[in-house]
Amino acid sequence: MPKRMIVGCGYLGLRAARAWLQAGDSVSALTRSPERADQLREIGLEPIVGDVTEPDSLSDLPEADTLLFAVGLDRSAGKSQREVYVNGLRHTLERMAGRCGRTIYVSSTSVYGESDGRWIDEQTAAAPTRDSGRVCLDAEQVFDEFSNSIPERVILRFAGIYGPDRLLRRISQLKEREPIAGDPDAWLNLIHVDDGVAVVRAAAGAKQPSTTFLVSDDQPVRRADYYEVLAELAGTAEPIFDKDRDARHSSGTGKRCRNRQMKDEFSLSLSFPTYHEGLKDAVNRSDDLG
Repeated sequence: MPKRMIVGCGYLGLRAARAWLQAGDSVSALTRSPERADQLREIGLEPIVGDVTEPDSLSDLPEADTLLFAVGLDRSAGKSQREVYVNGLRHTLERMAGRCGRTIYVSSTSVYGESDGRWIDEQTAAAPTRDSGRVCLDAEQVFDEFSNSIPERVILRFAGIYGPDRLLRRISQLKEREPIAGDPDAWLNLIHVDDGVAVVRAAAGAKQPSTTFLVSDDQPVRRADYYEVLAELAGTAEPIFDKDRDARHSSGTGKRCRNRQMKDEFSLSLSFPTYHEGLKDAVNRSDDLG
């Protein structure tokens, strides 16, 4: 029975855990909360209470055939993105070095700084222009420091993950006629969470995968087009935008991500190849467990 260890059992990690459980695997998961540990135990996971920013709390992490590090930033915890992503990954790998098989790190396409709408792929140099991208790239470099003790390493640079229970805030904005922050002509790169789980599982099972993959669907979309389709599905008025309200979206028109390497190496056929299919599914399943 394969043993899977998940550090970061959130929106993506929990769904990966469920998929591995359904396949008959043994799945452990790290959580900071004893209450959350009880919830994870109820669905069949083996919880470990610990915090990636506190290395002494990680002593109970078990050996595993697969380690998935998919930690997100919980702003209520009072820790910086660097403390969680960079230091947290280092602490985890120091504990798991020599004790795990393939290790998968969930990174972000924010490591690319292109802002003129050009196409990018795994061969494009990572040159982030924002702090969040720099932190993600620094974490990837920490990952590479463990090449001797953890030789089977895969970096998944995820585009924006969406799906059930991740649209409620946006739908509320549309209903209340609250402007959407960002340039309506800028490109969005997206991946439905179910396809994201399929990529994680493929990365765990592939014989000799490449080190780094862009994880995105088949069709980048203009922000305006995405929200117009969402508004139609949600039955709201057309969206309005404020391109100057949020500095994170104010520079250029973004980038477009190619997913060819991901699809070719993993022989993947996406369930939701574009936002059209994905948004319809996400809206229809809005009461799904998150």
